[in-house]
Amino acid sequence: MSDMKSEVAVFGGGCFWCTEAVFDELRGVRSVVSGYAGGNVKNPTYEQVCGGLTGHAEVIKIEFDPSQITFKDLLTVFFTTHDPTTLNRQGNDVGTQYRSAILYANDEQKREAEGFIKELDAAKTFGKPIVTTLEPLTEFYEAEKYHQKYYTNNPYQPYCQFMIPPKLNKLHKQFSELLKSYTKSK
Repeated sequence: MSDMKSEVAVFGGGCFWCTEAVFDELRGVRSVVSGYAGGNVKNPTYEQVCGGLTGHAEVIKIEFDPSQITFKDLLTVFFTTHDPTTLNRQGNDVGTQYRSAILYANDEQKREAEGFIKELDAAKTFGKPIVTTLEPLTEFYEAEKYHQKYYTNNPYQPYCQFMIPPKLNKLHKQFSELLKSYTKSK
C-alpha cells in the first residue's frame, strides 16, 4: 500500500457536509475529511468558524490516487456541484466560511485551477463570473468528529435531506463513470 501515489485537494464549496457526501462517492478518492482552512486562528472550533470571525472556510480535504482520478476531474465535479458565482454564500448558508474556494497544495494545482476557471468564464458556463478564491493551503484543521461522514451518519437530518440529494443526483447523472460504483456496460 505504501507505494501507491497519493495527492491532496482541498475545496470549499459551502457546507462541508454537502461537499464531503459528493466527493466520497468518487473512484480514486481514498478519504474525504471535513475541516477548516484559510483562516487566521489556530485550531478553530465549529462555533468559532460559524461566527465568521476566524477567516476560515468550511472545506474538505480529499486524498486521491491520481492514476484513478485527476485533479481536473475533481475540479469538474467541484464546479458542477456547487454555485461558484455567489460570493460568500451557498443557498441559505451565508458568510465567508461558506465561500467557494480552492486551497491549492502546490503551484501545479494553482495553475490548473486558474486555467480551469478562465476556461469556464470564457465559455460563460455559469452566465455570471466565477468568484471562487484561489488560496494557498497553509493549515488544515480537521473538524470535530461529529462532522465527519455527516450525511452517511445523519441521512434523515432535515438539512441533509433537502440539500444533499440534488447534488448527488447531479453527480450520478453527469459523472457516473467517475463513481466508485461504476461498472462499464458491454
